[in-house]
Amino acid sequence: MEANTPDTLGGRIARLRKEKGMTQLELADRMGVTDKAVSKWERDVSCPDIASMPRLAEVLGATVDELMQARPGAAAPRPKPAGKQAGRLVELALKGVAAAMGIAVAVLTMLDALDSQAAFLMLGLGLACLAIAQLPEGE
Repeated sequence: MEANTPDTLGGRIARLRKEKGMTQLELADRMGVTDKAVSKWERDVSCPDIASMPRLAEVLGATVDELMQARPGAAAPRPKPAGKQAGRLVELALKGVAAAMGIAVAVLTMLDALDSQAAFLMLGLGLACLAIAQLPEGE
């Protein structure tokens, strides 16, 4: 997120302060902080203390909801689900297990180190992994 845009807390503080015709020093004096603190807020380097948010909103002529960009009846923005990426990783892992089982059966059979029952078990596990990897998401 880019600093000092209206989409950030710092951007909203800067916009409201300027609309009120206040300097950073004037806002700092009214909030009991330094102008450096206000500068950091506006650049999204730091945030005002949560306990000072009602006072900040009052000084800026806004509500805490407006500062925090909460609108009555509006849903909060949802984070992008990590499930899609996690789903791809799970699918890749399942396919990797399937490939490993197939390779292991082939190598161990050539070395005459695998009985047929164990081979079928390993191949079955590999096929089950492939089947699971092919399931649509959410099932």
